[in-house]
Amino acid sequence: MRAANYKKALEITEHSPWAQQFWDELVPLKDKVVHHPLFVEMASGGLSLPRFRSALLNFYPLVENFPKYMGLNLAKTRPGRHPGHEEAKNWLISNIKIEQRHAYWYQDWAMGFGLTMHDLEFVDPPAAMDAVNHFLWSIGRQSSLEEGIAATNLAIEWATGEWSQSVVKGMKAYEDQGVATINRHSMAWLRAHASYDDDHPHEAMELIKLICVDEESRERAYKAAFKGLEYYVHALDFCYANADE
Repeated sequence: MRAANYKKALEITEHSPWAQQFWDELVPLKDKVVHHPLFVEMASGGLSLPRFRSALLNFYPLVENFPKYMGLNLAKTRPGRHPGHEEAKNWLISNIKIEQRHAYWYQDWAMGFGLTMHDLEFVDPPAAMDAVNHFLWSIGRQSSLEEGIAATNLAIEWATGEWSQSVVKGMKAYEDQGVATINRHSMAWLRAHASYDDDHPHEAMELIKLICVDEESRERAYKAAFKGLEYYVHALDFCYANADE
């Protein structure tokens, strides 16, 4: 029976009380990312070109390494031995390749704003912006499966999917200003995250619900998601405050 159902899609279910509280208590911090001044100005067409380029450049390692973080989580799965691990394994395998494709699309977005592949491949982000990468790598290497999924696929993808929905609408303003090339290639990353990734945090939450069968694992997952969002906010604050005008 298990072999016959290995391709079964992950089903989104109604949250139990603990899961609903888990989700709801993350919303305020998630909203700090989504409504950060950097994204608000980006969506309105008012973000300065230096700040825009700084964000695109210094967040590139997060995008490029994202499938690697998911791979670290994949290596922890023990199907049959632990609840939810079979579903997590299948979900991670099916999405890692997609995330790699997204990295190529992000390159097109960055180059549309005047950055080069050399800029992206040799970027050395400031410590405040690189801290999120160190956190995700560390939690992927050393922590539990639920912590890795909570920090990576819930926290980061949840916030990113939401701010992308507003930012995608403002890109034409930069073409009108003559500072960017906006076409289907440079818009692919944003459009994908504004639609496709809207499902990912809900699917990640389903995996957390399947894996976390006791209070301790639920607490671990919550703390990992919360800290992932905190690192995201710190990176945005630094980027916004320190880009050369």
